[in-house]
Formats: sequence, C-alpha cells, structure tokens
Amino acid sequence: MTVPLSILDLAPVPAGGTVPDALRNTLDLARRAEEYGYHRYWLAEHHFATGVASSAPAVLIALVAAVTSRIRVGSGAVQLGHRTPLDVVEQFGLVDALHPGRIDLGLGRSGQRRAEEAGKAVPEQRGPVTGSADPRPGGAGPAAGRGRESRVVDGLLIPPPFDYSVLVTSPRLAFQASLLQQPGARTPDFADQVDDIAAFLNGTYRSPDGLPVHAVPGEGAGVELWILGSSGGRSAQVAGERGLPFAANYYVSPSGVLEAVEAYRAAFKPSRALAEPYVIVSADAVVAADDATGRELAKPYGLWVRSIRSGQGAIPYPTPEQADAHVWSEEDRALVADRLDTRFVGSPETVADGLDMLRRVTGADELLVTTVTHAHADRVRSYELLARAWHGR
Repeated sequence: MTVPLSILDLAPVPAGGTVPDALRNTLDLARRAEEYGYHRYWLAEHHFATGVASSAPAVLIALVAAVTSRIRVGSGAVQLGHRTPLDVVEQFGLVDALHPGRIDLGLGRSGQRRAEEAGKAVPEQRGPVTGSADPRPGGAGPAAGRGRESRVVDGLLIPPPFDYSVLVTSPRLAFQASLLQQPGARTPDFADQVDDIAAFLNGTYRSPDGLPVHAVPGEGAGVELWILGSSGGRSAQVAGERGLPFAANYYVSPSGVLEAVEAYRAAFKPSRALAEPYVIVSADAVVAADDATGRELAKPYGLWVRSIRSGQGAIPYPTPEQADAHVWSEEDRALVADRLDTRFVGSPETVADGLDMLRRVTGADELLVTTVTHAHADRVRSYELLARAWHGR
C-alpha cells in the first residue's frame, strides 16, 4: 500500500510579492491539497525572514483549518525554546475547539541550544531561530563535508553534516534569538516541556505542591502530539521514550535522517498514543511536466538556501532569472551543496521514484513534502502532479 503524502508549507514570500500574497497562496494551496488527497498540511515556524510568512503557526493553522474540512492541519514545528507549555496548549486547544480531531501539535526544540550545552544562542538549521529542531553543529565545514565523504545507502544520498559554527558567532542572530524571550528567561529541559504539554492536555498537570492547574481551552483537546527532529539526539529519544509519533528531517538536515529514525525506533516504548513507532520523513521536491522544466523551476532554491545559511535570513523567493544572474563562488556552492544534492526534482515519475526510495531506505510510514517555487501556480501544479503520480502507483 502506498504510504500517505503530506505537505510542509513555509508560506514563502515570492520576490516582488508581499506577505498578504504569501498567506493567500497558503490558503489556496491548502484547499488544493485537500482536493488532491494529501493527508496533512503542516506550517513551519520562522522568524526574522523577509522571505517567509509563517511566524505564528497557531494563527496560520487556524486560518488553514477554517478554509478546509477534512485534511489534518498542524505545526512543523512549534519551537518550545521561547514558549511556555501552557501558552502552547491554550493556543492549540482554542483551534481544536472549532476544528476537533484535525489538529496536529508538532513540537521542536528551540532555535537555540540550552546554555549548559553551548553557552550561547545557536540558530536552528533553517536559519535564524526557525524550523524543526535538534541542531547538531559540527562535522563538515562551510565546505559541507570537508574531510568527510558523502555516502549512498541503497540508492539514497546521505551527505556529510553541515557545520553551523559560523552562524553560532553571529551577533545579529544572537540578538534576534534574544528578542524571542523575556529578559533573563531560561528554557527548561525539552523533555520536561513535552511532559508538561501532555499533562495540560490530559488534565493531570500539578504544581510542585500538588495544586491542580487546568488549561482552558486546551484540556481534553483532541490534538495529536508529534516530535520533530534532525538527528539521533534528544528529540528522537524523547519521542521514542514517550511513545509519540516522530518526524525526521531529510529536507533540512539530510545527513542525520537515518540516525534520527534509528534512534527513535530504538528508544520507542508503546503508549496510549501508539502501539508501535510511526515515522514521517520530510523531503524537498519540485515536480513539473518533464525533468528539464522541473530543473528550471528549481533553479532559485540554491540562492534562497544561501541566504539562510549565510545568516542573512530567507530572502523573498527569487525568480529563475535572478538565480541565473547570480555568480556562484566555490564557497557559495559548498554552502548549499547538501541541500541541492538531496532534492527530488523533475517529472512526476522521476520524483515519485525518488520519494519511494526515501520511503524504502528510511522505512517511513508517511512522507512530508516541501515545494517552493517563485510562481504560486507552479507550486500548486507540482503538488497536483506528484499526488497523481504517487496515488497511481
């Protein structure tokens, strides 16, 4: 049986467009996704990026849920480093109250590692304080693997890890991270935050003195709790030990996807939520009528990723012409190589074959696809073509 396909949307702002354009595009794409048979529609959390409009996932989820009727809608992921468990539960409980049984609460570690791990703010792997969690700086340098080699596992490319140490020292990114928290605030342990969220949802939360505290709205909400992670570290462990479904990140952090799913499955303990592990694996894809057109539509992606990894933040998504005009240095190419080399681009058959390989190698129970193009019509068409090819297999 073909595994379900789902969508992760960043609400990209196109070059020459506006935030309202991006949000209207997201709502249109969500309606189309439901029509095409996608299982979930997740929204990312990004901050300080002129090219991304998804800064408040709970708000955007409510908007998407209101214009759809069947598709599950959720976060990929809420970043817990600058939110309290009560705040998260109240927000998602509010949305669930009007759209019961359709809301996914995906949780990620913050865009900054805890002080005891690094002693300073560290941007998440999608750029400044964004995206899914569990960053593991180290490994390759800006050369995306200098001194280490890519490997191919049963056909799937696993590049060396990208090194985020250059971004760690950025005063700009450290200041941006500080703006997301109250002065002097300290992020609790991730596992404790997840447990508190579950307790608020279940109505079992107690103060240290045993005083019951209730989240209203939120308590009793039928949201589905998820953990997102990019490596075999803390997020995978927490998801497995608590018997929660897990989303592993081939899209942003392809080097760690196999370790992530392996660590999650190794740590898994059955729970009321799941009797056995359940894994989504994310991927970047662009589909067009043929391979050459797909490559043309996908041209701007490298320039966009370069803006993120250089610490600038995601720029408005370029046109293919803007991408052609950029003069690429070797350093530029190395900065984005792992992301470009692990995309699935081309005709419906080409991309469906690639995604099926990703499913087979990782053992994914579901795939989460991100597609970004400059023209909204091309993005909609990409998802339509992919759904037809995938569901027709």
